[in-house]
Amino acid sequence: MTKRDYYEVLEVNRSATPEEIKRAYRKKALQFHPDKNPDNHAAEEKFKEAAEAYSILGNSEKRAQYDRFGHAGVSGSGFNFERGFDPTVFSGFEDIFESFFGFGDIFGRGSQRARSRAQRGNDLQYEMQITFLESAFGTKSKLKIPVLETCEKCSGSGAEPGSQPVTCSNCRGTGQVRYSQGFFTIARTCARCGGNGRIIEKPCSDCQGRGRLRREKTIEVKIPAGVTSGTRLRLQGEGEAGLHGGPAGDLYILVFVEQHPLLQRDGNDILLELPISFIQAMFGTELRVTTLWGDEKLKIPAGTQPDTVFRLRGKGFPEVGSSSRGDQYVRVKVEIPRKLSREQKKLLEKLAPEIDADAVKAQEQIFRKIRDSIGEFNKTN
Repeated sequence: MTKRDYYEVLEVNRSATPEEIKRAYRKKALQFHPDKNPDNHAAEEKFKEAAEAYSILGNSEKRAQYDRFGHAGVSGSGFNFERGFDPTVFSGFEDIFESFFGFGDIFGRGSQRARSRAQRGNDLQYEMQITFLESAFGTKSKLKIPVLETCEKCSGSGAEPGSQPVTCSNCRGTGQVRYSQGFFTIARTCARCGGNGRIIEKPCSDCQGRGRLRREKTIEVKIPAGVTSGTRLRLQGEGEAGLHGGPAGDLYILVFVEQHPLLQRDGNDILLELPISFIQAMFGTELRVTTLWGDEKLKIPAGTQPDTVFRLRGKGFPEVGSSSRGDQYVRVKVEIPRKLSREQKKLLEKLAPEIDADAVKAQEQIFRKIRDSIGEFNKTN
């Protein structure tokens, strides 16, 4: 019988990348797997055909030979259940068979590795809100977090003190039961011990054999200076206790920073909007500006315009884990008085003609340019 083109079998182009070929084989393996299609000879043959195609196309050297000479170039090097094959090309597919069908060793390779009894504890995440100033200077806080901790009575074994877990007679301590199904040797998780390889005949009265108890744990957390909202801090080993002597998980602190009513943060810089009078803007002045690190002198030159921004170097947020700091920027907002006394009005009215002269002149120049542009438009249209 003439063999089908391997690219046709996996339904990929001849220019397909190794990752595309791998995904195509994964799809075929799941579709035609014998355990998913019991007593279906046609599906079994398609599964073999896809495996043979991938054994060639999944190997760069064999694929090159096949691309050049076709089936003749790889004769005798392909996949054959009866003759055997190189299993390394199929590495990375064990998870499919285990997660979808309940077994991990395929094609009868017969791994002797028993399931590990020790299991790492779960990681935990805690959301913590701090103030603007706490994020600037750093802070320490004690948190109370409910976690699963190792049972003190049984030391995490799950067995009542004075007794010990016994080896599972069903799987003989391996955690898996193996049997043959067609051309497969299948390893399934032992139903009696749940894959642990041992049975607890006398469960601990405190934890009921689970080896862990839920308790409230007090942890001191140090928030470094300079953290931003969304920072994720890791406290190693402060998560839930592991099973059967496994290591504890980690605790992650997700930090959220409250906004300040007057100060805004941009990276490590700080922005302050500061009102000044129009007199201060006109004649200039020197102000004492409060920063996170003390008061600083700020010179406002005469004729300062609204929204002018001044820079105070090194007065911003610290860089986490560094001695360097950002800057503080001061944007001046020129305040125009809404109400004036009679004397104030009289004084300003005397000054108004001279002060307004420059503004009126600038306004006229703008209007003249606009009128000229309109006139040019009307001439050409």
